[in-house]
Amino acid sequence: MTEHSKIPLPGAEPEKDSSSLLERASGAFGFDLSRVAPVPKNLDEPPMKRAKKVERKQAEPPAKPAQKAPAEVVAEETPAQLPAVAATSASEQASLPATVPPSEIMLSQGFDPVEFTGKKHVVDRAHLREQGMIVPEASVTGLLEEFRIVKRQLISAARKAGTAASRRVLVCSPLPGEGKTFCSTNLAISMAGERDSEVLLVDADFAKPSILSALGLPKGPGFMDALADPSLKVEDLVMGTDIPGLWVLPAGTQTNSDSEYLSSSRTSEMLDRLTMGAPHRIVIFDTPPALAASPAAELAKHVGQAVLVARADKTGQSALEDAYQLLSACPDIKLLLNAAHFSPSGRRFGSYYGYGG
Repeated sequence: MTEHSKIPLPGAEPEKDSSSLLERASGAFGFDLSRVAPVPKNLDEPPMKRAKKVERKQAEPPAKPAQKAPAEVVAEETPAQLPAVAATSASEQASLPATVPPSEIMLSQGFDPVEFTGKKHVVDRAHLREQGMIVPEASVTGLLEEFRIVKRQLISAARKAGTAASRRVLVCSPLPGEGKTFCSTNLAISMAGERDSEVLLVDADFAKPSILSALGLPKGPGFMDALADPSLKVEDLVMGTDIPGLWVLPAGTQTNSDSEYLSSSRTSEMLDRLTMGAPHRIVIFDTPPALAASPAAELAKHVGQAVLVARADKTGQSALEDAYQLLSACPDIKLLLNAAHFSPSGRRFGSYYGYGG
Protein backbone atom coordinates (compact mmCIF):
# COMPACT_ATOMS: atom_id res chain seq x y z
CA MET A 1 0.00 0.00 0.00
CA THR A 2 1.11 3.54 -0.62
CA GLU A 3 1.94 5.54 2.46
CA HIS A 4 -0.07 8.76 2.78
CA SER A 5 2.94 10.58 4.13
CA LYS A 6 4.79 10.11 0.84
CA ILE A 7 2.00 11.64 -1.35
CA PRO A 8 3.32 14.92 -2.67
CA LEU A 9 1.14 18.02 -2.24
CA PRO A 10 1.09 20.97 -4.64
CA GLY A 11 3.78 23.55 -3.81
CA ALA A 12 5.46 21.46 -1.10
CA GLU A 13 8.66 19.53 -1.04
CA PRO A 14 8.04 15.95 0.01
CA GLU A 15 11.53 15.26 1.33
CA LYS A 16 11.62 18.23 3.68
CA ASP A 17 7.92 18.26 4.94
CA SER A 18 7.40 15.98 7.96
CA SER A 19 3.79 17.08 8.78
CA SER A 20 0.83 14.68 8.60
CA LEU A 21 -1.54 14.38 5.74
CA LEU A 22 -4.36 16.28 7.57
CA GLU A 23 -2.01 19.13 8.49
CA ARG A 24 -0.82 19.44 4.93
CA ALA A 25 -4.44 19.37 3.64
CA SER A 26 -5.41 22.11 6.12
CA GLY A 27 -2.58 24.25 4.94
CA ALA A 28 -3.39 23.69 1.29
CA PHE A 29 -7.17 24.13 1.44
CA GLY A 30 -7.65 26.30 4.55
CA PHE A 31 -9.21 23.61 6.80
CA ASP A 32 -9.11 24.19 10.53
CA LEU A 33 -11.07 21.54 12.45
CA SER A 34 -10.78 23.30 15.82
CA ARG A 35 -12.07 26.66 14.63
CA VAL A 36 -15.73 27.71 14.28
CA ALA A 37 -16.76 28.84 10.85
CA PRO A 38 -16.95 32.65 10.60
CA VAL A 39 -20.43 34.19 10.73
CA PRO A 40 -21.14 37.66 9.26
CA LYS A 41 -22.24 40.22 11.83
CA ASN A 42 -24.92 41.82 9.66
CA LEU A 43 -27.06 39.71 7.43
CA ASP A 44 -28.54 41.23 4.35
CA GLU A 45 -32.29 41.73 4.82
CA PRO A 46 -34.57 40.97 1.92
CA PRO A 47 -36.10 44.02 0.37
CA MET A 48 -39.62 44.83 1.69
CA LYS A 49 -42.53 44.95 -0.66
CA ARG A 50 -44.23 48.28 -0.74
CA ALA A 51 -47.98 48.48 -1.08
CA LYS A 52 -49.33 50.24 -4.04
CA LYS A 53 -51.06 53.47 -3.43
CA VAL A 54 -54.81 53.19 -3.65
CA GLU A 55 -56.63 56.13 -4.93
CA ARG A 56 -59.94 56.66 -3.16
CA LYS A 57 -62.73 58.28 -4.96
CA GLN A 58 -64.52 60.99 -3.10
CA ALA A 59 -67.94 59.80 -2.03
CA GLU A 60 -70.74 61.50 -3.82
CA PRO A 61 -73.12 63.42 -1.60
CA PRO A 62 -76.35 61.51 -1.00
CA ALA A 63 -79.14 62.50 -3.24
CA LYS A 64 -82.09 64.12 -1.64
CA PRO A 65 -85.00 61.68 -1.41
CA ALA A 66 -87.80 62.45 -3.70
CA GLN A 67 -91.07 63.37 -2.14
CA LYS A 68 -93.17 60.21 -1.85
CA ALA A 69 -96.86 59.77 -1.93
CA PRO A 70 -98.65 59.38 1.42
CA ALA A 71 -99.32 55.68 0.64
CA GLU A 72 -95.58 54.97 0.41
CA VAL A 73 -94.54 56.54 3.71
CA VAL A 74 -95.25 53.22 5.50
CA ALA A 75 -92.08 51.68 3.98
CA GLU A 76 -89.84 54.25 5.70
CA GLU A 77 -91.23 53.46 9.15
CA THR A 78 -90.06 49.80 8.99
CA PRO A 79 -87.44 49.12 11.76
CA ALA A 80 -83.84 48.88 10.57
CA GLN A 81 -83.39 45.29 11.73
CA LEU A 82 -86.25 44.02 9.58
CA PRO A 83 -85.79 43.32 5.88
CA ALA A 84 -86.91 46.02 3.51
CA VAL A 85 -90.54 45.72 2.50
CA ALA A 86 -91.71 46.87 -0.85
CA ALA A 87 -94.09 49.77 -0.75
CA THR A 88 -97.73 48.81 -1.18
CA SER A 89 -100.74 50.79 -1.97
CA ALA A 90 -103.41 51.58 0.57
CA SER A 91 -105.86 49.14 -1.02
CA GLU A 92 -103.31 46.30 -0.95
CA GLN A 93 -102.50 46.94 2.72
CA ALA A 94 -106.13 46.72 3.65
CA SER A 95 -106.32 43.21 2.11
CA LEU A 96 -103.26 41.87 3.98
CA PRO A 97 -103.92 39.74 7.10
CA ALA A 98 -103.15 41.32 10.43
CA THR A 99 -100.04 40.05 12.21
CA VAL A 100 -100.79 37.99 15.32
CA PRO A 101 -98.27 37.51 18.16
CA PRO A 102 -97.17 33.86 18.59
CA SER A 103 -98.72 33.64 22.07
CA GLU A 104 -102.17 34.36 20.64
CA ILE A 105 -102.17 31.57 18.03
CA MET A 106 -104.52 28.74 19.09
CA LEU A 107 -105.12 25.30 17.56
CA SER A 108 -108.72 24.19 17.33
CA GLN A 109 -109.89 20.59 17.70
CA GLY A 110 -112.86 21.13 15.42
CA PHE A 111 -115.39 20.71 18.26
CA ASP A 112 -115.73 21.47 21.93
CA PRO A 113 -115.48 18.70 24.55
CA VAL A 114 -118.93 17.31 25.31
CA GLU A 115 -120.55 16.99 28.72
CA PHE A 116 -123.06 14.29 29.58
CA THR A 117 -126.38 15.66 30.74
CA GLY A 118 -128.63 12.61 30.31
CA LYS A 119 -131.30 11.65 32.79
CA LYS A 120 -129.99 9.61 35.71
CA HIS A 121 -131.46 6.17 36.40
CA VAL A 122 -131.22 3.99 39.49
CA VAL A 123 -128.95 0.96 39.21
CA ASP A 124 -130.48 -2.20 40.68
CA ARG A 125 -128.07 -3.09 43.50
CA ALA A 126 -129.96 -6.27 44.40
CA HIS A 127 -129.66 -7.51 40.83
CA LEU A 128 -125.91 -6.81 40.89
CA ARG A 129 -125.57 -8.82 44.08
CA GLU A 130 -127.49 -11.74 42.56
CA GLN A 131 -125.10 -11.81 39.59
CA GLY A 132 -122.07 -11.78 41.89
CA MET A 133 -120.93 -8.35 40.71
CA ILE A 134 -119.44 -5.41 42.59
CA VAL A 135 -122.08 -3.53 44.56
CA PRO A 136 -121.36 0.19 45.06
CA GLU A 137 -121.34 1.46 48.65
CA ALA A 138 -121.02 -2.14 49.90
CA SER A 139 -118.15 -3.54 51.94
CA VAL A 140 -114.85 -4.38 50.31
CA THR A 141 -114.84 -7.82 48.68
CA GLY A 142 -112.27 -10.01 47.02
CA LEU A 143 -113.82 -9.22 43.63
CA LEU A 144 -113.50 -5.49 44.22
CA GLU A 145 -109.85 -5.89 45.19
CA GLU A 146 -109.17 -7.92 42.03
CA PHE A 147 -110.66 -5.24 39.77
CA ARG A 148 -108.82 -2.53 41.65
CA ILE A 149 -105.62 -4.20 40.46
CA VAL A 150 -106.95 -4.42 36.89
CA LYS A 151 -108.17 -0.84 36.69
CA ARG A 152 -104.93 0.52 38.12
CA GLN A 153 -103.01 -1.02 35.23
CA LEU A 154 -105.37 0.49 32.67
CA ILE A 155 -105.45 3.97 34.23
CA SER A 156 -101.66 4.00 34.54
CA ALA A 157 -101.21 3.07 30.88
CA ALA A 158 -103.71 5.74 29.80
CA ARG A 159 -101.96 8.45 31.79
CA LYS A 160 -98.56 7.40 30.50
CA ALA A 161 -99.67 7.53 26.86
CA GLY A 162 -101.65 10.73 27.38
CA THR A 163 -103.75 10.30 24.22
CA ALA A 164 -107.49 10.15 23.63
CA ALA A 165 -107.20 6.63 22.17
CA SER A 166 -105.43 5.34 25.29
CA ARG A 167 -108.52 6.27 27.33
CA ARG A 168 -110.66 3.94 25.19
CA VAL A 169 -110.60 0.37 26.50
CA LEU A 170 -112.06 -2.60 24.62
CA VAL A 171 -113.16 -5.63 26.65
CA CYS A 172 -113.53 -8.81 24.64
CA SER A 173 -113.27 -12.60 24.85
CA PRO A 174 -112.43 -15.21 22.20
CA LEU A 175 -115.73 -17.12 22.50
CA PRO A 176 -119.15 -16.68 24.18
CA GLY A 177 -119.61 -17.59 27.83
CA GLU A 178 -116.14 -16.54 29.02
CA GLY A 179 -117.29 -13.56 31.12
CA LYS A 180 -116.48 -10.46 29.02
CA THR A 181 -119.71 -8.63 30.05
CA PHE A 182 -119.16 -9.58 33.69
CA CYS A 183 -115.62 -8.14 33.54
CA SER A 184 -116.51 -4.97 31.61
CA THR A 185 -119.38 -4.10 33.98
CA ASN A 186 -117.32 -4.69 37.12
CA LEU A 187 -114.41 -2.77 35.65
CA ALA A 188 -116.67 0.22 34.92
CA ILE A 189 -118.16 0.19 38.43
CA SER A 190 -114.68 -0.03 39.94
CA MET A 191 -113.34 2.84 37.80
CA ALA A 192 -116.33 5.00 38.72
CA GLY A 193 -115.00 4.98 42.28
CA GLU A 194 -112.00 7.10 41.21
CA ARG A 195 -112.28 10.61 42.64
CA ASP A 196 -110.96 12.50 39.61
CA SER A 197 -112.47 10.61 36.66
CA GLU A 198 -115.69 9.45 35.07
CA VAL A 199 -116.49 6.29 33.12
CA LEU A 200 -118.65 5.72 30.06
CA LEU A 201 -119.66 2.07 29.61
CA VAL A 202 -120.62 1.42 25.97
CA ASP A 203 -122.63 -1.66 25.04
CA ALA A 204 -121.03 -2.53 21.67
CA ASP A 205 -122.45 -6.07 21.51
CA PHE A 206 -125.12 -5.06 19.03
CA ALA A 207 -126.43 -8.57 18.33
CA LYS A 208 -126.85 -9.56 22.01
CA PRO A 209 -126.73 -6.44 24.20
CA SER A 210 -126.70 -7.20 27.94
CA ILE A 211 -125.30 -4.14 29.77
CA LEU A 212 -128.70 -2.54 30.42
CA SER A 213 -130.17 -5.75 31.83
CA ALA A 214 -127.09 -6.34 34.00
CA LEU A 215 -127.49 -2.89 35.59
CA GLY A 216 -131.29 -2.93 35.63
CA LEU A 217 -131.60 0.12 33.31
CA PRO A 218 -134.43 0.81 30.81
CA LYS A 219 -133.95 0.32 27.08
CA GLY A 220 -133.31 3.24 24.75
CA PRO A 221 -131.54 4.39 21.57
CA GLY A 222 -127.78 4.20 21.60
CA PHE A 223 -124.49 3.68 19.78
CA MET A 224 -125.80 2.14 16.55
CA ASP A 225 -128.55 4.75 16.20
CA ALA A 226 -125.95 7.54 16.35
CA LEU A 227 -123.83 5.75 13.73
CA ALA A 228 -126.77 5.30 11.36
CA ASP A 229 -128.22 8.82 11.76
CA PRO A 230 -125.72 11.71 11.44
CA SER A 231 -128.32 14.13 12.78
CA LEU A 232 -128.15 12.48 16.22
CA LYS A 233 -125.53 13.56 18.73
CA VAL A 234 -124.05 10.61 20.54
CA GLU A 235 -123.79 12.49 23.85
CA ASP A 236 -127.58 13.00 23.85
CA LEU A 237 -128.07 9.21 23.97
CA VAL A 238 -125.87 8.64 27.03
CA MET A 239 -127.73 7.54 30.16
CA GLY A 240 -126.82 8.73 33.63
CA THR A 241 -126.82 6.49 36.70
CA ASP A 242 -127.08 7.07 40.41
CA ILE A 243 -123.56 5.67 40.75
CA PRO A 244 -121.35 8.79 40.81
CA GLY A 245 -119.12 8.97 37.76
CA LEU A 246 -120.77 6.10 35.85
CA TRP A 247 -122.50 6.73 32.48
CA VAL A 248 -123.92 4.16 30.04
CA LEU A 249 -124.39 4.24 26.26
CA PRO A 250 -126.83 1.51 25.08
CA ALA A 251 -126.17 -0.59 21.99
CA GLY A 252 -129.15 0.86 20.14
CA THR A 253 -131.28 -0.56 17.35
CA GLN A 254 -130.11 -3.88 15.93
CA THR A 255 -129.11 -3.94 12.25
CA ASN A 256 -127.57 -6.37 9.78
CA SER A 257 -124.76 -3.93 8.90
CA ASP A 258 -122.91 -3.53 12.19
CA SER A 259 -119.41 -3.91 10.71
CA GLU A 260 -120.17 -1.62 7.78
CA TYR A 261 -121.26 1.17 10.12
CA LEU A 262 -118.25 0.65 12.37
CA SER A 263 -115.82 0.81 9.43
CA SER A 264 -117.13 4.21 8.31
CA SER A 265 -115.54 7.56 9.16
CA ARG A 266 -118.56 8.34 11.34
CA THR A 267 -117.21 5.96 14.01
CA SER A 268 -113.94 7.85 14.37
CA GLU A 269 -115.78 11.17 14.59
CA MET A 270 -118.10 9.89 17.30
CA LEU A 271 -115.34 8.40 19.44
CA ASP A 272 -113.23 11.53 19.12
CA ARG A 273 -116.21 13.52 20.24
CA LEU A 274 -116.55 11.36 23.35
CA THR A 275 -112.90 11.51 24.42
CA MET A 276 -111.14 14.53 22.88
CA GLY A 277 -110.81 17.36 25.37
CA ALA A 278 -111.89 15.14 28.28
CA PRO A 279 -108.70 13.76 29.89
CA HIS A 280 -110.64 12.66 32.97
CA ARG A 281 -112.97 10.32 31.01
CA ILE A 282 -112.46 6.58 30.39
CA VAL A 283 -114.60 4.82 27.76
CA ILE A 284 -115.08 1.04 28.11
CA PHE A 285 -116.52 -0.98 25.21
CA ASP A 286 -118.23 -4.31 25.86
CA THR A 287 -117.89 -5.99 22.46
CA PRO A 288 -119.06 -9.38 21.13
CA PRO A 289 -116.59 -12.30 21.20
CA ALA A 290 -113.77 -11.80 18.71
CA LEU A 291 -114.14 -15.26 17.11
CA ALA A 292 -117.93 -15.05 16.91
CA ALA A 293 -118.52 -11.59 15.38
CA SER A 294 -116.52 -8.88 13.57
CA PRO A 295 -117.36 -5.68 15.57
CA ALA A 296 -114.55 -6.36 18.06
CA ALA A 297 -111.91 -6.33 15.31
CA GLU A 298 -113.34 -3.12 13.85
CA LEU A 299 -113.44 -1.30 17.19
CA ALA A 300 -109.87 -2.44 17.94
CA LYS A 301 -108.73 0.10 15.32
CA HIS A 302 -110.13 2.98 17.41
CA VAL A 303 -108.96 2.07 20.92
CA GLY A 304 -105.60 2.32 22.65
CA GLN A 305 -106.05 -0.60 25.06
CA ALA A 306 -107.79 -3.96 24.92
CA VAL A 307 -108.55 -6.51 27.64
CA LEU A 308 -108.84 -10.07 26.34
CA VAL A 309 -110.84 -12.14 28.84
CA ALA A 310 -110.00 -15.83 29.10
CA ARG A 311 -111.90 -18.26 31.30
CA ALA A 312 -109.51 -20.39 33.33
CA ASP A 313 -111.47 -23.64 32.93
CA LYS A 314 -112.65 -23.14 29.34
CA THR A 315 -110.57 -20.96 26.99
CA GLY A 316 -107.99 -22.80 24.88
CA GLN A 317 -104.60 -21.52 23.77
CA SER A 318 -105.43 -21.62 20.05
CA ALA A 319 -108.59 -19.55 20.63
CA LEU A 320 -106.56 -16.95 22.54
CA GLU A 321 -103.97 -16.76 19.77
CA ASP A 322 -106.64 -16.33 17.07
CA ALA A 323 -108.45 -13.64 19.07
CA TYR A 324 -105.16 -11.84 19.67
CA GLN A 325 -104.51 -11.74 15.94
CA LEU A 326 -107.96 -10.28 15.26
CA LEU A 327 -107.38 -7.54 17.83
CA SER A 328 -103.82 -6.78 16.65
CA ALA A 329 -104.85 -3.31 15.41
CA CYS A 330 -104.86 -2.27 19.07
CA PRO A 331 -101.33 -1.35 20.24
CA ASP A 332 -101.78 -2.60 23.84
CA ILE A 333 -103.56 -5.92 24.52
CA LYS A 334 -103.76 -7.29 28.05
CA LEU A 335 -104.93 -10.73 29.19
CA LEU A 336 -107.44 -11.10 32.03
CA LEU A 337 -107.88 -14.56 33.54
CA ASN A 338 -111.47 -15.03 34.71
CA ALA A 339 -112.97 -17.65 37.03
CA ALA A 340 -109.63 -18.69 38.48
CA HIS A 341 -110.11 -20.48 41.84
CA PHE A 342 -106.50 -21.43 42.48
CA SER A 343 -103.49 -19.20 43.03
CA PRO A 344 -100.00 -20.76 43.30
CA SER A 345 -98.99 -18.02 45.74
CA GLY A 346 -102.03 -18.56 47.96
CA ARG A 347 -103.35 -15.06 47.21
CA ARG A 348 -106.81 -14.32 48.59
CA PHE A 349 -107.75 -10.68 47.99
CA GLY A 350 -110.30 -9.26 50.41
CA SER A 351 -109.64 -11.60 53.33
CA TYR A 352 -107.86 -8.77 55.16
CA TYR A 353 -111.20 -6.89 55.25
CA GLY A 354 -113.14 -9.89 56.53
CA TYR A 355 -114.20 -11.32 53.16
CA GLY A 356 -113.65 -15.04 52.65
CA GLY A 357 -112.94 -15.90 56.29
